[in-house]
Amino acid sequence: MRKLIVLIAAILIGTALVFGAAMIQPLLAQSHSASGKSLTEIRKDLARAQRQEQAARRRADELREAAEADLAGAERANRELASLAGQIQLEEASMAAARTRMTLIARQGRIIDGALAEKREPLVRLTAALQRLTARPLSLTALQPGSLKETVYLRAVLDQTVPAIRERTVDLRQELERSQALARESEQALAALARSERDLRARRTRLQADLRKRRLASRKASGEARQQTERAHELAAQARSLNGLLSQIGASGSQSAALADLPGPIMRPAQPTARRAASRMAAAAKQSGARAGASASGPEDYRLPVIGRVTAGFGEQGGSGMRQSGIVIEPNGRAQVVAPAAGRVAFAGPYRGFGQIAIIEHGKGWTSLVTGLEDLDVEVGDTLAAGGPLGRTGTTRPEILLELRRANKPVNPLEYAAAQ
Repeated sequence: MRKLIVLIAAILIGTALVFGAAMIQPLLAQSHSASGKSLTEIRKDLARAQRQEQAARRRADELREAAEADLAGAERANRELASLAGQIQLEEASMAAARTRMTLIARQGRIIDGALAEKREPLVRLTAALQRLTARPLSLTALQPGSLKETVYLRAVLDQTVPAIRERTVDLRQELERSQALARESEQALAALARSERDLRARRTRLQADLRKRRLASRKASGEARQQTERAHELAAQARSLNGLLSQIGASGSQSAALADLPGPIMRPAQPTARRAASRMAAAAKQSGARAGASASGPEDYRLPVIGRVTAGFGEQGGSGMRQSGIVIEPNGRAQVVAPAAGRVAFAGPYRGFGQIAIIEHGKGWTSLVTGLEDLDVEVGDTLAAGGPLGRTGTTRPEILLELRRANKPVNPLEYAAAQ
């Protein structure tokens, strides 16, 4: 009887192995999206996604604290919008990390399944043979010559074999425990993903409602916004290229800044020589101001406008053979895009194959260009806080181009962006 119990236990081990393989089949179904990546590559993707999630969390906390400051009017509204956009980017980063974690779990499940399949087959054959042996009736064994002796011999062999089988299946039981742990992790990742998706939908709905309020208030305030929009689109129509548009807007912004910085009317000199001297002094001051107009430190609190992977760096040679005057970021589909720093929207709209674009003047000679958006949430003349919502990307392989210009000269935005 004791031998029979041992045999049944061995059979149960085989059954458990089959069950363990069935447990990780849902994980295999989730791994198809990353079938071309190795386990090491997926782990690197997960580490990057977790770093981006941590950076997004810190940024969201900073924006929330800024929105809670004792402010009033438009500045407070702009910071509240930036805080909400930061929360949206945090949810997007959390979802990306959860999806990558699920991919890693699925790949580990495939590895475990392969090990179980390799080690399960001999055990299944052995337990089947043992089951046939113990199923032989004792009366039939007694009638067959020599069969009783063989049975006694075989059962004596089993007394030595079963402990060895148990010892060799320790690692299989450990693999089963690992597969069970992976199944639990997968359930937790799915639950976290579902929560993030719910929160993301709610925050996006709230953001769109707040943006509509801002747009209505801006349009009721005055007709100046319409004039600015018409002027910006006139510049876009006149410009032969995106670089030309940036140059024109930069020149227009510099002229406006120069006019705003004038100290006031200057008394006309009484003598011609004094007039010429004043002209020379004014020209020298203008040249000096042009050289020092752009701050060397960059826009305050400069950040990348979207969470994603940088696929083309500043100065790299693109497909057209031209050097990149900015960086290209590859985000997830329908990602939230924000203002890299505080400033005024100088242009917003479609432009010649670049999708929806936004040009933001940060002051002190600094300008940012963001292209590749599908939806725009800003209009010409809008004032944005750092991290304020610009719009969203498309769904199919979106790419965001970010250019940062100092006195209309492209510079590497990664040198000025805070660590993310």
